[in-house]
Amino acid sequence: MREYLLTLCITAAVTYLLTGPVRKFAIVAGAMPEIRARDVHREPTPRLGGIAMFFGLCAGLLVADHLTNLSEVFEKSNEPRALLSGAALIWLIGVLDDKFEIDALIKLGGQMIAAGVMVMQGLTILWLPIPSVGSVALTQWQGTLLTVALVVITINAVNFVDGLDGLAAGMVCIAAAAFFLYAYRIWYSYGIEAAAPATLFSAILMGMCLGFLPHNMHPARIFMGDSGSMLIGLVLAAGAISITGQIDPDALKLFAGSEKAAVHQTVPVYIPLLLPLSIIAVPAADLISAIVRRTWRGQSPFAADRGHLHHRLLEIGHSHSRAVWIMYFWSALIAFGSLAYSVNSASMWIVLGVVFLSAIGLVLLLLPRFTPRVPMWAQAIVPPRYRRRRPVAAESAESAESMESVEVEQRTPVAVGVAGVNGATALRARSHAPERPRAETSR
Repeated sequence: MREYLLTLCITAAVTYLLTGPVRKFAIVAGAMPEIRARDVHREPTPRLGGIAMFFGLCAGLLVADHLTNLSEVFEKSNEPRALLSGAALIWLIGVLDDKFEIDALIKLGGQMIAAGVMVMQGLTILWLPIPSVGSVALTQWQGTLLTVALVVITINAVNFVDGLDGLAAGMVCIAAAAFFLYAYRIWYSYGIEAAAPATLFSAILMGMCLGFLPHNMHPARIFMGDSGSMLIGLVLAAGAISITGQIDPDALKLFAGSEKAAVHQTVPVYIPLLLPLSIIAVPAADLISAIVRRTWRGQSPFAADRGHLHHRLLEIGHSHSRAVWIMYFWSALIAFGSLAYSVNSASMWIVLGVVFLSAIGLVLLLLPRFTPRVPMWAQAIVPPRYRRRRPVAAESAESAESMESVEVEQRTPVAVGVAGVNGATALRARSHAPERPRAETSR
């Protein structure tokens, strides 16, 4: 665990320290596109934050390769090299898109090629645990197609949700934290070395997101752009492929009996993280709704609009920060709820806790729809929008008194050197010499 935490901290530190210089580079390079109709921000903001995140990924892999225990991951598996190859390709495509706005179909082709590069180096789905059937071995073509589909879906789900400051990085960080706990449990508790690469990928992914978030929280100073959103989506998909499609469920030996019975009993462990759509359920739901909405209107599925979930939260009446935290809440509830259910699926307390937290989430979600009557004693502790408004006559009288006080202050002379006064009068007295009359000319 210490080596994983060290890798996480190194990745976060490198990403954080490089984001500032990358921001200056993005401004100089002109990677500051004009504000579009669907954008939420009001000022041009540089992109290319994915550059810092990619170098953070490289730093994390380099440090892990020189650690005592994690170096065995690189010796026994080719998956870290496969991840780095696919990440470099998808990152390069994202950098070009952030600068030159390449076509959506070209990006889709690049995503498929990056997934194919990882498949060629061994990072692919070999079999799937199917309830009441057992471990179904996949052919080479089936594994390749399923792996490419998973990578493309995850990348675009993360890319679609990247619409508010800090939203994509925070949601992926939450998903990576839940995934890390799950993978570490499989690797450490059951002694399955095949889960070590996925544990390493999730730790590095957390470091990338945590290092970038301080620069990306509202108001954001830099955006990750497609170079960052597609990169973290690919890393998340690579971890899910590594642990879901290459570990035999029967190797856990949780239950005695046939392989079919073992797989049936371990479905609560594997289904929550099978094709990480349950961990990124919110971005996946946003992706599916966007495709259905645009296709229904006769538009291209890649056509941009303002119908995403975060846009709807803003339309309801939530502020920018509150909309982001609501999305964080639902992502954490789904991710860690799935994790808790995978640990103990027979506990009714887990189900009741998820239901209770879901009810709280719905109340927070619909909060702007109503304005409760707050008692007078609680006026000072509630947000201003929930406070009772004073009568118009009282407000007008108070404003008149404030205007009179302002006029009195303006008529009062200010002494030289008075603290708290800005401008020349705070340093020295103004010259009181009479102005010279202008000379009259015949012009």
